Amino acid sequence: MIKNNASDLKVIYTPIHGSGNIPVRRVLSELGYNNLSVVREQELPDGDFPTVDYPNPEQAGVFKLALEMAKDINPDIIFGTDPDSDRIGVVVKDNMNEYRVLSGNQTGVLLSNYIISSLSEENKLASNGAIIKTIVTSEMVREVASDFNVEVIDVLTGFKYIGEKIKGFEESYSNTYLFGYEESYGCLAGTFVRDKDAVSAAVLICEMALYYKLKGMTLYDALISLYEKYGFYKEDVISIELCGKGGQEKIQKAIDILRNSSILEVSGVKIRRIMDYKLSIEKDLIYKCEKKIELPKSNVLRFILEDKSWFVVRPSGTEPKMKIYVSVVGDSIEDADSKVNVFKKCVMKIINEAFK
Repeated sequence: MIKNNASDLKVIYTPIHGSGNIPVRRVLSELGYNNLSVVREQELPDGDFPTVDYPNPEQAGVFKLALEMAKDINPDIIFGTDPDSDRIGVVVKDNMNEYRVLSGNQTGVLLSNYIISSLSEENKLASNGAIIKTIVTSEMVREVASDFNVEVIDVLTGFKYIGEKIKGFEESYSNTYLFGYEESYGCLAGTFVRDKDAVSAAVLICEMALYYKLKGMTLYDALISLYEKYGFYKEDVISIELCGKGGQEKIQKAIDILRNSSILEVSGVKIRRIMDYKLSIEKDLIYKCEKKIELPKSNVLRFILEDKSWFVVRPSGTEPKMKIYVSVVGDSIEDADSKVNVFKKCVMKIINEAFK
């Protein structure tokens, strides 16, 4: 497919002044993707990152120059890599002819589905295949994987835990690693790297975009078809910054209050399970039972509701912040957008009470 059609895929790429420029362009060129345009103003390494406020493909603003180019080029896909080229952000055109920046969850579920279904089509899908994701990553991939009898394994936040699982698979032969990703725009296919890698991800994303283009579909079309089949999943992240030692103590105290609270519902929906990764305990509030969580201890709480929505509270590992991850499932894009906004407000009410 790539050999015969790679030049048909029109791509705009931005290294965002980082290290991806040469490796990403080289590998795509060697594969035959010669219809690739680079954002010249962001092509060369520059530690001042003069064209962006923050050089991270999670921020939609980094694609401003690429989107200006798109008016003339009309690409099939736009993507950008962060300064050290381990995260990748993807921009696709929706059915209203508007460009949208995909979330890390959306890109991850598209790639997971593409990898699994392609292997299945060619009868190469291992019977013990596994996808690894972090505990704050969307549960949508679990629905996709179950259709192919592929296991989805959760790990703590941090790509090192995905690399650790790869090593464990090789030592125990328990599973065959298929793909790993996290909501924060990092993913990895293959086991020759043990960290998130935007270079190989760029190759896979182009392959996937080409596959769907040959079927008369955009990546947005592919995403919508997954939503229509599995539900319209929507996620968001809220950060609360409290500086200094006092701020860290407040965050710790608030998490402890949540840990010991008796919250039973959010917005009228019952909480089904509470997972305390510090105590390594998962409580089932419906069946009144507990089981051990077989992961390293971490000061993280996860609340799972009966309607498949959930939220996670954890302190940032690198900054004086509390991070709150929320997820809902809707019947449509509009329903999911509405639900996530209501859910965020209800969750933040609980969080703010803990800070009093």
